[in-house]
Amino acid sequence: MVQTEKKLTMRELLRQVPRSLALVWEADRTNALGQAALTLVQAALPAAMAWVGKLIIDAVVKASAAPSEAVRAQVMQYVLWELGLALLVLVTGRLSGVSKELLRTRLGNLLNERLLEKALTLELRHFEDSETYDVMQNARRESSSRPLDLAMASIGVVQHLLTLSTFAVLLWNISWWITLVLLGAALPAFFSELALSGDAYKLSSWRAPELRRLNYLEWILTRDSTVKEVKLFGLGPLVLGRYRALFARFLAEDRRLALRRFSWGTGVGVLSLAAFYVCYVVVAGRAADGVISVGDLTLSIVVFRQGQGAFEAVLFAIAGMYEDALFLSNLDAFFQLPSTAERARRSPPATLPPGPHRLELKGVSFRYPGKTEDALREVTLTLEPGEKLALVGENGAGKSTLIKLLLRLYEPTAGVILYGGVDLRDLAVDDLRARVGAVFQDFVRYQFTAGENVGLGAPALVEDRAAVVRAAEAGGASAVIDALPKQYDTTLGGWFEKGHELSGGQWQTLGVSRAFMREGAELLILDEPTAAIDAEGEVALFERFRALAANRTAIIISHRFSTVRMADRIAVLEGGALTELGSHEALLAAGGRYAHLFTLQARGYR
Repeated sequence: MVQTEKKLTMRELLRQVPRSLALVWEADRTNALGQAALTLVQAALPAAMAWVGKLIIDAVVKASAAPSEAVRAQVMQYVLWELGLALLVLVTGRLSGVSKELLRTRLGNLLNERLLEKALTLELRHFEDSETYDVMQNARRESSSRPLDLAMASIGVVQHLLTLSTFAVLLWNISWWITLVLLGAALPAFFSELALSGDAYKLSSWRAPELRRLNYLEWILTRDSTVKEVKLFGLGPLVLGRYRALFARFLAEDRRLALRRFSWGTGVGVLSLAAFYVCYVVVAGRAADGVISVGDLTLSIVVFRQGQGAFEAVLFAIAGMYEDALFLSNLDAFFQLPSTAERARRSPPATLPPGPHRLELKGVSFRYPGKTEDALREVTLTLEPGEKLALVGENGAGKSTLIKLLLRLYEPTAGVILYGGVDLRDLAVDDLRARVGAVFQDFVRYQFTAGENVGLGAPALVEDRAAVVRAAEAGGASAVIDALPKQYDTTLGGWFEKGHELSGGQWQTLGVSRAFMREGAELLILDEPTAAIDAEGEVALFERFRALAANRTAIIISHRFSTVRMADRIAVLEGGALTELGSHEALLAAGGRYAHLFTLQARGYR
């Protein structure tokens, strides 16, 4: 993915600040108010500590020149004041740390929930696009920290500015011009950090595709689904070598940025140090001449150091805010992904009575985004209510693409699909999909309980054990589940503790049973449902399927012609086009592509 260089104006940066503060307020109002109050207290404490320190030294000098119990008591009183302030610094610092952690946790959770909510609105095309994955990764990586960092940095700027204002009051009668000197010395550090923050953002954004590649290489070496081939083919050294090479590139990039930060930081640090000692010499000379007291000298030194630190903190915070705001633009990019294509074109959406209904495809073509050739070309086909249709064709012929269009995971590039005479685009997508029960070739193996793996076919009934048991029996999974240690309550898979792994065929019976949870489904879709089931299991499955689909429309995709021949009609797809359509007997008699494929497969069983 090619990233263009992104820059923010100060106006755009300032616009992000109230947005971040609003998110913090929404996440945790109590701790947000606490942070505001603590900021005010912490802003005043440095000046108060410095002033009390001056009073202590002046009182000690006075006591050494003219000892008395009153002066000694005054010294002790000032020391107790400083102790109280030190305890206040300690307590407010601890409270602030706890408050920030709670804010970070709650804000991170709030944003993660919104990211997941947004992900639910995205379409299949987003998940099949690498650039969208990069946007998602950048957004998720920074969601738990950047908004809070920006908000805290803006609060920190206010705190340090308040601190500097109190320092300015303290220095007014000593050397007011020192404030300007320290400010001027801090500006180079600000501009260098601003430039380096932009470089860090660009580096992180450009790295997103390669980070996915790094994670993928790690996944290959650590997942149960890949370990067999890794060991059999000896892939470990090759994959690990690529992982190391890619990580070495990251390390080299990070090293270059770190060295730039070091060189610039050292240069501007020397400048700031020189400014500090110039001011130190001037004030020390005035103290030696008796113009100011020893306490004033000590106060000036403390204020010099802390004031310079506060100046640099303000400028570095602004530079950090710039970087945080750049990263927040990634969050904006994700939330602004268009996700309205699945909405019905009509308002309110069209409605249909309970079906099944006639399904019609009229001149349907489809081309995947970024491709130059159509995956489907002018397909015209009608399924009557209750009809069973089989789709046959080589891999890439367009079978699964057709199913995606029927489920409105994509929309036709040309042509129209009607259900009950209504364009699918005019139906509410949730209503349409609620009418469909499906088993996909790449069904999900949920690392949940066995009962949940079946029940998720109808989330509203996932806790209805009777409905789950009926679906498991209908889909042929009851024997598998009954043999498990805790039966329906057995956790499946190997990701979590006490998980029980199943064979591919056993997993597939659960996937099939999942489709049977939708007892009211009007359209049943089976995409290679018997790929991991043995011949005996296949026969049993289709006997059950025939009973379930008796009054429903059904579409079956399979490479097994023993399965296909059970359909009322068979549609043959070649290169995205519908080339043959008819019953098993009629297509065999025609001697076309279907007859050729059937003969080839039958020959393998002789």
